[in-house]
Amino acid sequence: MSATYLVTGAGPVGATLALQLAERGDQVRLATRSGSGPEHEKIERIRLDVNDAAGLERAVHGVTAVFHAIHGSRYQAAAWRAELPAAEQAVMDAAAKAGAVVVFPESLYSYGEVSGPMAEGTPSAATTGKLGVRTELLRARREHAADTVSVVASDFYGPRVRAAMAGERMVTRLLAGQSVQVIGRLDQPHSFTYVPDLAAAMIAAADRPQAWNRVLHAPTAPALTQRDLVEEFAQVAGVPMPRILAVPAQVLRVLGVVIPAIREAAETSYMFDRSFVMTSAVTEELLGLRPTPLPEGMATTIAYWRQGRPVRSAV
Repeated sequence: MSATYLVTGAGPVGATLALQLAERGDQVRLATRSGSGPEHEKIERIRLDVNDAAGLERAVHGVTAVFHAIHGSRYQAAAWRAELPAAEQAVMDAAAKAGAVVVFPESLYSYGEVSGPMAEGTPSAATTGKLGVRTELLRARREHAADTVSVVASDFYGPRVRAAMAGERMVTRLLAGQSVQVIGRLDQPHSFTYVPDLAAAMIAAADRPQAWNRVLHAPTAPALTQRDLVEEFAQVAGVPMPRILAVPAQVLRVLGVVIPAIREAAETSYMFDRSFVMTSAVTEELLGLRPTPLPEGMATTIAYWRQGRPVRSAV
Protein backbone atom coordinates (compact mmCIF):
# COMPACT_ATOMS: atom_id res chain seq x y z
CA MET A 1 0.00 0.00 0.00
CA SER A 2 1.21 3.49 -0.79
CA ALA A 3 1.77 6.08 1.91
CA THR A 4 2.11 9.85 2.00
CA TYR A 5 5.38 11.55 2.89
CA LEU A 6 6.50 15.13 3.38
CA VAL A 7 9.87 16.19 2.00
CA THR A 8 11.16 19.64 2.93
CA GLY A 9 13.72 21.04 0.51
CA ALA A 10 14.35 20.26 -3.15
CA GLY A 11 18.14 20.34 -3.31
CA PRO A 12 20.00 17.19 -4.39
CA VAL A 13 18.87 15.22 -1.34
CA GLY A 14 15.27 16.43 -1.23
CA ALA A 15 14.72 16.03 -4.98
CA THR A 16 16.23 12.54 -4.96
CA LEU A 17 14.11 11.52 -1.97
CA ALA A 18 10.93 12.81 -3.61
CA LEU A 19 11.62 10.96 -6.86
CA GLN A 20 12.55 7.68 -5.16
CA LEU A 21 9.37 7.77 -3.08
CA ALA A 22 7.23 8.69 -6.09
CA GLU A 23 8.77 6.01 -8.26
CA ARG A 24 7.87 3.33 -5.74
CA GLY A 25 4.25 4.55 -5.82
CA ASP A 26 4.01 6.77 -2.75
CA GLN A 27 2.44 10.22 -2.57
CA VAL A 28 4.89 13.00 -1.87
CA ARG A 29 4.33 16.52 -0.62
CA LEU A 30 7.47 18.40 -1.64
CA ALA A 31 7.69 21.64 0.32
CA THR A 32 9.94 24.57 -0.56
CA ARG A 33 9.57 28.30 -0.11
CA SER A 34 9.38 28.70 -3.89
CA GLY A 35 7.19 25.71 -4.70
CA SER A 36 9.87 24.27 -6.99
CA GLY A 37 11.19 20.74 -7.43
CA PRO A 38 11.07 17.78 -9.82
CA GLU A 39 7.86 17.04 -11.69
CA HIS A 40 6.11 13.69 -11.20
CA GLU A 41 2.46 12.69 -11.04
CA LYS A 42 2.97 11.47 -7.46
CA ILE A 43 4.69 14.68 -6.31
CA GLU A 44 2.64 17.60 -5.04
CA ARG A 45 4.85 20.68 -4.92
CA ILE A 46 3.75 23.13 -2.25
CA ARG A 47 4.98 26.51 -1.07
CA LEU A 48 5.90 26.37 2.59
CA ASP A 49 8.19 28.05 5.07
CA VAL A 50 8.61 25.51 7.87
CA ASN A 51 8.54 28.36 10.38
CA ASP A 52 4.87 28.87 9.43
CA ALA A 53 3.34 26.67 12.14
CA ALA A 54 -0.15 26.53 10.64
CA GLY A 55 1.12 25.74 7.15
CA LEU A 56 3.49 23.11 8.48
CA GLU A 57 0.73 21.45 10.49
CA ARG A 58 -1.38 21.16 7.33
CA ALA A 59 1.56 19.75 5.37
CA VAL A 60 2.35 17.12 8.04
CA HIS A 61 -1.25 15.99 8.48
CA GLY A 62 -1.64 12.36 7.49
CA VAL A 63 1.99 11.69 6.54
CA THR A 64 3.94 8.62 7.59
CA ALA A 65 7.29 10.38 7.78
CA VAL A 66 8.93 13.75 7.25
CA PHE A 67 12.25 13.96 5.41
CA HIS A 68 13.73 17.29 6.48
CA ALA A 69 16.35 18.19 3.87
CA ILE A 70 16.75 21.95 4.03
CA HIS A 71 20.06 23.71 4.58
CA GLY A 72 21.24 27.09 5.79
CA SER A 73 20.98 30.16 3.58
CA ARG A 74 24.75 30.66 3.82
CA TYR A 75 27.71 28.40 4.53
CA GLN A 76 28.39 30.11 7.84
CA ALA A 77 28.13 29.02 11.45
CA ALA A 78 26.19 32.17 12.34
CA ALA A 79 23.60 31.52 9.63
CA TRP A 80 23.27 27.88 10.61
CA ARG A 81 22.78 28.70 14.28
CA ALA A 82 20.24 31.42 13.46
CA GLU A 83 18.19 29.30 11.06
CA LEU A 84 18.55 25.55 11.50
CA PRO A 85 17.67 24.84 15.17
CA ALA A 86 14.37 26.73 14.98
CA ALA A 87 13.42 25.05 11.69
CA GLU A 88 14.22 21.59 13.02
CA GLN A 89 12.34 22.29 16.24
CA ALA A 90 9.26 23.35 14.29
CA VAL A 91 9.37 20.23 12.12
CA MET A 92 9.85 17.90 15.09
CA ASP A 93 7.04 19.60 17.03
CA ALA A 94 4.63 19.16 14.10
CA ALA A 95 5.75 15.58 13.46
CA ALA A 96 5.39 14.57 17.10
CA LYS A 97 1.85 15.91 17.10
CA ALA A 98 1.06 14.00 13.88
CA GLY A 99 2.79 10.80 15.00
CA ALA A 100 5.30 10.89 12.13
CA VAL A 101 8.99 10.03 12.28
CA VAL A 102 11.45 12.71 11.11
CA VAL A 103 14.46 11.62 9.06
CA PHE A 104 17.39 14.00 8.64
CA PRO A 105 20.37 13.87 6.30
CA GLU A 106 23.47 14.57 8.35
CA SER A 107 27.15 15.26 7.75
CA LEU A 108 30.35 14.07 9.37
CA TYR A 109 30.95 17.53 10.84
CA SER A 110 29.87 16.71 14.39
CA TYR A 111 32.62 14.12 14.80
CA GLY A 112 35.27 16.81 14.47
CA GLU A 113 38.89 15.92 13.81
CA VAL A 114 39.23 12.25 14.68
CA SER A 115 41.92 9.65 14.12
CA GLY A 116 40.82 6.53 12.31
CA PRO A 117 37.62 5.66 10.46
CA MET A 118 34.31 7.13 11.61
CA ALA A 119 31.66 4.55 12.45
CA GLU A 120 28.06 4.71 13.68
CA GLY A 121 29.27 4.76 17.29
CA THR A 122 31.79 7.59 16.90
CA PRO A 123 30.89 10.33 19.44
CA SER A 124 29.83 13.79 18.30
CA ALA A 125 32.60 15.73 20.01
CA ALA A 126 32.84 18.94 17.95
CA THR A 127 32.01 22.10 19.88
CA THR A 128 32.92 25.08 17.72
CA GLY A 129 31.87 26.70 14.44
CA LYS A 130 29.74 24.86 11.92
CA LEU A 131 30.91 21.55 13.38
CA GLY A 132 29.56 22.49 16.80
CA VAL A 133 26.21 23.50 15.31
CA ARG A 134 25.80 19.99 13.92
CA THR A 135 26.53 18.54 17.38
CA GLU A 136 23.87 20.82 18.88
CA LEU A 137 21.32 19.76 16.26
CA LEU A 138 21.95 16.08 16.94
CA ARG A 139 21.55 16.66 20.68
CA ALA A 140 18.24 18.48 20.15
CA ARG A 141 16.92 15.63 18.01
CA ARG A 142 17.92 13.10 20.65
CA GLU A 143 16.15 15.05 23.39
CA HIS A 144 12.94 15.77 21.47
CA ALA A 145 9.74 13.77 21.94
CA ALA A 146 9.50 13.07 18.21
CA ASP A 147 10.97 9.89 16.77
CA THR A 148 13.95 10.85 14.62
CA VAL A 149 16.67 9.28 12.51
CA SER A 150 19.87 11.03 11.40
CA VAL A 151 21.56 9.46 8.38
CA VAL A 152 25.16 10.61 8.05
CA ALA A 153 26.86 10.98 4.68
CA SER A 154 30.32 12.01 3.59
CA ASP A 155 31.00 14.41 0.69
CA PHE A 156 28.37 14.02 -2.00
CA TYR A 157 28.60 12.94 -5.59
CA GLY A 158 25.81 12.06 -7.99
CA PRO A 159 23.12 13.67 -10.17
CA ARG A 160 22.02 17.17 -9.08
CA VAL A 161 25.07 17.61 -6.85
CA ARG A 162 26.49 21.07 -7.42
CA ALA A 163 28.34 22.68 -4.51
CA ALA A 164 30.51 19.73 -3.45
CA MET A 165 34.11 18.76 -4.05
CA ALA A 166 32.99 15.93 -6.35
CA GLY A 167 29.97 17.83 -7.64
CA GLU A 168 29.11 19.77 -10.76
CA ARG A 169 32.32 21.76 -10.78
CA MET A 170 34.46 18.64 -10.98
CA VAL A 171 32.33 16.62 -13.40
CA THR A 172 31.41 19.32 -15.90
CA ARG A 173 34.97 20.65 -16.03
CA LEU A 174 36.33 17.16 -16.54
CA LEU A 175 33.85 16.53 -19.37
CA ALA A 176 34.84 19.83 -20.98
CA GLY A 177 38.52 18.91 -20.96
CA GLN A 178 39.35 21.54 -18.37
CA SER A 179 41.52 21.32 -15.26
CA VAL A 180 39.96 20.28 -11.96
CA GLN A 181 40.62 22.09 -8.68
CA VAL A 182 40.50 20.38 -5.29
CA ILE A 183 41.40 21.27 -1.71
CA GLY A 184 44.08 19.54 0.30
CA ARG A 185 46.20 16.53 -0.58
CA LEU A 186 45.74 14.18 -3.50
CA ASP A 187 47.12 11.08 -1.77
CA GLN A 188 44.84 10.73 1.28
CA PRO A 189 41.84 8.33 1.34
CA HIS A 190 38.49 10.10 1.46
CA SER A 191 34.94 8.75 1.54
CA PHE A 192 32.38 9.95 -1.01
CA THR A 193 28.66 9.17 -0.63
CA TYR A 194 26.40 8.69 -3.64
CA VAL A 195 23.30 10.82 -3.01
CA PRO A 196 20.82 8.16 -4.25
CA ASP A 197 22.32 5.79 -1.65
CA LEU A 198 21.75 8.39 1.07
CA ALA A 199 18.14 8.86 -0.04
CA ALA A 200 17.54 5.10 -0.15
CA ALA A 201 18.89 4.73 3.38
CA MET A 202 16.71 7.56 4.68
CA ILE A 203 13.61 5.94 3.16
CA ALA A 204 14.51 2.50 4.49
CA ALA A 205 15.10 3.96 7.96
CA ALA A 206 11.70 5.65 7.93
CA ASP A 207 10.10 2.30 7.11
CA ARG A 208 11.77 0.46 10.00
CA PRO A 209 10.90 1.46 13.60
CA GLN A 210 13.97 -0.46 14.79
CA ALA A 211 16.08 2.17 13.02
CA TRP A 212 14.41 5.12 14.75
CA ASN A 213 16.12 7.30 17.33
CA ARG A 214 19.54 6.38 16.04
CA VAL A 215 22.41 7.91 14.11
CA LEU A 216 23.09 5.81 11.03
CA HIS A 217 25.59 6.05 8.19
CA ALA A 218 24.54 6.10 4.55
CA PRO A 219 25.94 3.11 2.67
CA THR A 220 29.20 4.44 1.26
CA ALA A 221 31.69 2.77 -1.07
CA PRO A 222 35.31 2.24 0.03
CA ALA A 223 37.33 5.43 0.30
CA LEU A 224 39.71 6.52 -2.44
CA THR A 225 42.08 9.42 -2.90
CA GLN A 226 41.05 12.59 -4.70
CA ARG A 227 43.52 11.77 -7.47
CA ASP A 228 41.96 8.32 -7.88
CA LEU A 229 38.48 9.85 -7.83
CA VAL A 230 39.28 12.18 -10.73
CA GLU A 231 41.04 9.38 -12.62
CA GLU A 232 38.07 7.06 -12.14
CA PHE A 233 35.64 9.73 -13.33
CA ALA A 234 37.80 10.30 -16.43
CA GLN A 235 37.97 6.57 -17.19
CA VAL A 236 34.23 6.09 -16.83
CA ALA A 237 33.56 9.17 -18.97
CA GLY A 238 36.07 8.08 -21.60
CA VAL A 239 37.98 11.37 -21.48
CA PRO A 240 41.66 12.15 -20.89
CA MET A 241 42.85 12.53 -17.32
CA PRO A 242 42.63 16.27 -16.58
CA ARG A 243 45.21 18.38 -14.85
CA ILE A 244 44.47 18.60 -11.11
CA LEU A 245 45.14 21.81 -9.23
CA ALA A 246 45.36 21.16 -5.48
CA VAL A 247 45.02 24.10 -3.11
CA PRO A 248 46.89 23.27 0.12
CA ALA A 249 44.75 23.40 3.24
CA GLN A 250 47.34 25.63 4.89
CA VAL A 251 46.80 28.27 2.20
CA LEU A 252 43.10 28.37 3.04
CA ARG A 253 43.86 28.74 6.73
CA VAL A 254 46.19 31.65 6.10
CA LEU A 255 43.78 33.42 3.74
CA GLY A 256 40.91 32.70 6.11
CA VAL A 257 42.45 34.98 8.71
CA VAL A 258 41.46 37.99 6.61
CA ILE A 259 38.76 36.65 4.24
CA PRO A 260 35.60 35.43 6.02
CA ALA A 261 34.31 33.31 3.13
CA ILE A 262 37.58 31.41 2.91
CA ARG A 263 37.65 31.07 6.70
CA GLU A 264 34.44 29.03 6.50
CA ALA A 265 36.02 26.65 3.97
CA ALA A 266 39.25 26.48 5.95
CA GLU A 267 37.35 25.25 9.01
CA THR A 268 36.72 21.91 7.30
CA SER A 269 39.89 21.74 5.20
CA TYR A 270 41.28 19.06 7.54
CA MET A 271 38.88 16.65 5.87
CA PHE A 272 40.95 16.81 2.69
CA ASP A 273 44.37 17.09 4.29
CA ARG A 274 44.45 13.69 5.99
CA SER A 275 42.67 10.35 5.91
CA PHE A 276 38.91 11.00 6.10
CA VAL A 277 37.08 7.69 6.04
CA MET A 278 33.63 6.61 7.19
CA THR A 279 32.27 3.09 7.47
CA SER A 280 28.65 2.02 7.15
CA ALA A 281 28.64 -1.69 7.98
CA VAL A 282 26.21 -1.39 10.91
CA THR A 283 23.65 0.52 8.85
CA GLU A 284 24.04 -1.74 5.83
CA GLU A 285 23.24 -4.75 8.00
CA LEU A 286 20.32 -3.02 9.74
CA LEU A 287 18.69 -1.72 6.55
CA GLY A 288 19.71 -4.49 4.16
CA LEU A 289 21.39 -2.04 1.78
CA ARG A 290 24.75 -1.86 0.04
CA PRO A 291 26.50 1.13 -1.54
CA THR A 292 26.34 1.60 -5.28
CA PRO A 293 29.71 0.65 -6.81
CA LEU A 294 31.66 3.79 -7.68
CA PRO A 295 31.86 3.10 -11.45
CA GLU A 296 28.09 2.65 -11.60
CA GLY A 297 27.38 5.81 -9.63
CA MET A 298 29.89 7.77 -11.68
CA ALA A 299 28.35 6.56 -14.94
CA THR A 300 24.90 7.75 -13.84
CA THR A 301 26.36 11.08 -12.71
CA ILE A 302 28.19 11.62 -16.00
CA ALA A 303 25.08 10.73 -18.00
CA TYR A 304 23.05 13.23 -16.01
CA TRP A 305 25.36 16.14 -16.75
CA ARG A 306 25.89 15.11 -20.37
CA GLN A 307 22.14 15.30 -20.85
CA GLY A 308 22.30 18.94 -19.76
CA ARG A 309 19.86 18.58 -16.90
CA PRO A 310 20.99 21.02 -14.23
CA VAL A 311 18.47 21.43 -11.41
CA ARG A 312 18.69 24.51 -9.20
CA SER A 313 18.77 23.77 -5.51
CA ALA A 314 15.77 25.10 -3.62
CA VAL A 315 14.80 25.35 0.03
